[in-house]
Amino acid sequence: MLNVTIASGTQDLQQILKLQKLNLIRNLSKEEIQSQGFVTVDHSLEVLEKMHQLAPSVIIKDQEQVVAYALTMLCECKDLVPELESMFERLASLQWKNRQLNAYSYYVMGQICIDKDYRGQGLFDQLYQKHREVYQSRFHFIVTEVATRNLRSLKAHLRVGFETINTYTDELDEWAVVVWDWKPPNR
Repeated sequence: MLNVTIASGTQDLQQILKLQKLNLIRNLSKEEIQSQGFVTVDHSLEVLEKMHQLAPSVIIKDQEQVVAYALTMLCECKDLVPELESMFERLASLQWKNRQLNAYSYYVMGQICIDKDYRGQGLFDQLYQKHREVYQSRFHFIVTEVATRNLRSLKAHLRVGFETINTYTDELDEWAVVVWDWKPPNR
C-alpha cells in the first residue's frame, strides 16, 4: 500500500538520492528523456538534510521504499545549490498579478520524481496535493521551473493547476516558470 507523507529522516533522504540518480538527465537515453522526463540537479545528502531542516519534502512510500518525492526548497535554500542561484535571482525579478513575486510568501518545488514502475498511477498529483495540505497555511503559492522539452513534466504541472508566468532560455535549456496559486484565506 502506498503512503503519502513527509520525509522523516536520513534513510528517506538517502532513498530520494538513489531515485534521483536513476532519473538524472545524464543517466538516461534520449528516448527515456523524451518519453519519461528527467531531473537535472544532483543534490548531496548534506544539502537535502539542510533543506529538510527548514521544511520537509513530500514522499510516497511503498512499504518502506521511497517511490516518489517532491523536494521542498524554501527561498532560504538559494545558496545551497549553486546551479539554482540564477533561478532564485530570476524569480526575484518576476511579477505576478501586478506584484513582485517576492512580495508573496512562496517556496520552490526543488524537484519532483516518480520511480519508473509507479508512473501513470496519479502519484504526481498526490505529491502536490500533500504539499498543498502541509504548506498552504504558510505560503501563498508554490513556484518551479520546468524545462519546456520535458513535456511529460510540463503537462503534469499544468494539469495539477500551475500556470506559466514566464519562459526564458539559458545555457542549459528553455524553461517555463510556473506558479500554483493556493489562494489562502488571509490574502
